[in-house]
Parts: sequence; structure tokens; C-alpha cells
Amino acid sequence: MQDINLIPPEKLGEGSNIRLSVCEHEVDMYWRVAIEVLEVIAENNRKGEPTVMIVPYGPVGPYARLAELVNKYRISLKNCVFINMDEYLKEDGTYIDYDHPLSFRGGMDRMFYSLVDEELNVLPENRIFPDPQNTGRVMEIIDQYGKLDMVFGGVGINGHYAFNEPPEAGENVTPEQFAERPTRALKIARETRTINAFMNTGANIEAIPADCVTVGMKEILRAKKVRMCMPRDWNAAALRKILHGPITASVPCTLFQNHPDAMIYAARVATACPVAE
Repeated sequence: MQDINLIPPEKLGEGSNIRLSVCEHEVDMYWRVAIEVLEVIAENNRKGEPTVMIVPYGPVGPYARLAELVNKYRISLKNCVFINMDEYLKEDGTYIDYDHPLSFRGGMDRMFYSLVDEELNVLPENRIFPDPQNTGRVMEIIDQYGKLDMVFGGVGINGHYAFNEPPEAGENVTPEQFAERPTRALKIARETRTINAFMNTGANIEAIPADCVTVGMKEILRAKKVRMCMPRDWNAAALRKILHGPITASVPCTLFQNHPDAMIYAARVATACPVAE
């Protein structure tokens, strides 16, 4: 059996049901994502339909570019519903404070909503976050509109999407069972906290909250389009598993091999060959 770590970068994606779009640099990836998001919204606007998306806080790179495109081409977001993937929680199960530097709610306002001209912006009531006190709300919104146009977001170091962490050691979970996990509060895996600390807190892992609320794979898999972003060199191992490894709950994004329209946007550094086992 072929060692997926030895697949040459130029051969990645061949034979996989997940398409791969390689970008020369990280910033190129952000522009491609922003353009596709804008195209989905513009097409729905032309048809007089709402746009319902599950969106991340990270990577944040697409947001400034999306805001620039929206403002320049006057594409209204008034008929959009943006459901954010996740948020950190305090130990008591409530959101971390809005003004906390790690808050995704505060970050979305700073990095996106504040940049969009007000007459074009997403209505405040349509800026949704999963609620640890009302975990069924996200699916209710999707059912209300009868569709989920798109989901995009970064992929974690262990192949997770949103904060859908792999099952804990010794937990026997089939891919089918994992695909049915809905919006919920959960503990964040140590490797996720470690890489988030590396990126956001000067490697101070104690500063990264241990708990979160996340939109589940059950809701995410309702999306017509699934887009994964992998801009870092540390994405290389997960990229190969997602494209060419077995479908397993241990690497949650491998579930998208069964999705009819899944694609990875990857910076070239993420296509490097990891050290083989």
C-alpha cells in the first residue's frame, strides 16, 4: 500500500473525491476564498434568494478581502445569514467575554463586520454564533431557510473542522456516528490548544481556553459546498490524510470524501512531503 506521505506534491488530489486548489502563497488562498464566497452571494442576490453560510473566525485572511470586494462592487449582504462555526467558553460553560482578545465574536466585528459599508452589511440579527444554552438553534436556522449554501474554514492540525475534535483515545466511533454529532459544547484537544497557543498567545497554552462550543458535523454536512483552508506548513500531514487516507472519525475532514462538492484551498507550503513513518 502506498505511503501517502511519499506522494509527490504535484500528484496530490489525483483519484480523490476532494478537489485540491493549490495557491502559490497564503494570501493568494485568501483571495480565492473571498472571491468564491462573493460569487455565491452575488448569484443568490440575482435570483432573489437568501444566502446561508457557516463561516469561521479563522483563517481571518479572507475577511478583509471579502469586505473590500463587497464595498467596491456594491454586493449587498443584507440577505445573508452568517453562522459562525464556534466560540471559546469559560469554565462555567458561557462565552468568553466579547472583548477578550481570543473571542471569535469580538474578532468577527473587528476583522469583518466593521469593515463593510453599513448599507451593505449583514444584519445584526443574522450574525449567528452557536449557543451553548441552545445547541439546536443552528439546525433550526438551516431548516428554516431550507438550505445551507456553503461552509468554509480552516482545518486543524489533527484534521478537525470547526472544533469537531477527533474521538478521544479508546472511544470507538464510526464515521457514520461522527457525522451525526450536532452542535455541542466540548473539551478542546491538547494538540489543538497547543497549535492555537503557538499562533495566538506566544505559545502560552494556559492562555487558550479548554472549552468551546462548535457547530457539529451534522449541520456542516448539509452544506452544498464545503471549502477547507490549509495555509500552513503544519497542515501537510493532515492534507494528505484528508485527500488520500481512509475515511475515519480520527481525521474528521476525511468525512468530506463522501461529499459531492468538497475542495481544499492549500498554500504550496502545505503540499510538502512530511517525514514518512
